[in-house]
Amino acid sequence: MPFSVGLRSSSHKSYYDILSVKEDASHDHIRASYRAAVLDCHPDKVQCKLDSASTRDELKERFLEVQKAWEILSDSNTRAIYDKELKASRLDLEIVDDVQLEEMMMEEDSGEAFVLFYQCRCGDYISLSSDELSHMGFTFQGSGKLGLRATQFGLTSIILPCGSCSLKIRLILHSES
Repeated sequence: MPFSVGLRSSSHKSYYDILSVKEDASHDHIRASYRAAVLDCHPDKVQCKLDSASTRDELKERFLEVQKAWEILSDSNTRAIYDKELKASRLDLEIVDDVQLEEMMMEEDSGEAFVLFYQCRCGDYISLSSDELSHMGFTFQGSGKLGLRATQFGLTSIILPCGSCSLKIRLILHSES
């Protein structure tokens, strides 16, 4: 069951943010925060705050968010799935470019060794060596032509971080198995 993690905009909160708990919070701590949040926004508990239609709508929306957060985080299975999707969405947020293998610059160290480079937006270079590629199951094909052959794992892309800033690229690998 996929959840709309939806952290693409900074205004969207995670379920942990909605309940004001840390991501490693215990079930008991999440339950206590849920109960406190429900008391703050439950329509039957906050009659004095319901003087305008916009306030009612905001409280109703907040109440539904709290309920959904509790529904997901209270069950260990749905929480594990949500945590996995949350982590993946954050990883995607940090990726600034999808880069094809052909867009990388290559510098040969010696006969068979080489390093691939890509210039980051910050001005530094993101690099990947032939040794690193070989540990991932790829071998270099031919001289002067960038081409990789998957030898074992069948990866289709690699996330590469910049050494100077927090940006990352996704290097798209076209394996010819």
